[in-house]
Amino acid sequence: MTTEAEKKCVFCEIVQGSSPAYKIAEDELSMCILDIHPYTKGHCLVISKRHVPWWHELTDEENASLFRMAQMIAGRMMDTLRPDFVFLYARGRRIPHTHLFLIPTYSGDVLDRFFNALEKFQESPRSLVELTRENAMEEAAALLRMK
Repeated sequence: MTTEAEKKCVFCEIVQGSSPAYKIAEDELSMCILDIHPYTKGHCLVISKRHVPWWHELTDEENASLFRMAQMIAGRMMDTLRPDFVFLYARGRRIPHTHLFLIPTYSGDVLDRFFNALEKFQESPRSLVELTRENAMEEAAALLRMK
């Protein structure tokens, strides 16, 4: 029996063959398609064939299939597109159907810049703590004091 969510789900329509997609690979539990709004050339989505909103709700077999396909396609991306790395993240929020983003990422592109900024933010608390030390506070105060 098809649920209301499945009737309105674009990924379920793709799996059923009622909506078009650029299919890259599939097995009995998963399918890989090109993202129609790519961040970079070759940006793919690996989707579960069963309508499941969150990846951690998949069966062990579905999860294994999903990540096995992601690994296979990422390897193909590395061989053919030659990115610096393939970014992977799991989604299901905007379209509540488990899907993995596979995005070939290159030095200086939008995702590389995002990750560099995120890493700097991740590392920044240590530098911010340093700003609270007495000598750092005295230095900042001396620089800003009106004379």
